[in-house]
Amino acid sequence: MEISVFVGTSVDGFIARPDDELDFLPAGGGEPHGYDEFFASVDVLAIGRKTFEKVLTFGEWPYGKKRVVVLSSRSIDLTAVKQGAVEQMAGSPAEIASRLAASGAHHLYVDGGNTIQRFLRAGLIRRLIITRVPVLIGEGIPLFSTLPHDIKLCHVETRQYPSGLVKSEYQIAS
Repeated sequence: MEISVFVGTSVDGFIARPDDELDFLPAGGGEPHGYDEFFASVDVLAIGRKTFEKVLTFGEWPYGKKRVVVLSSRSIDLTAVKQGAVEQMAGSPAEIASRLAASGAHHLYVDGGNTIQRFLRAGLIRRLIITRVPVLIGEGIPLFSTLPHDIKLCHVETRQYPSGLVKSEYQIAS
């Protein structure tokens, strides 16, 4: 199973402000930068509890009927999502990937700071797509944290957009 990340950050590497606010990221419906095509290519999205709770504040469920797995060992109320296919799962990243693959998933999209970091540390992510927003916010929740060893990346492509967004894609080197 392919496991990918598609995430936006400030130029200084933060995915959210310290209070989890995302106000520096472009609002939906802005300049196309490949997210819709990427999202159409995935079977399932895995997010952590904190990301799930943040997404619920957006109003409308942004993932449509796409299968979404919320990762948490604590019980979560999923009833707020009326139109989506949402379920909860717990376990190590390897266990989660194995269960999803056994259920027929071929392409897993991992999102949310802690979830991305856990899957990276487990050596399961194969593709990173990082879109840098032209802003420095100074502090916040970092995309990356400590790692047990270096993770070598192979640059695939970088594209810049008129708004100043810069999207870089990497494959994890074997």
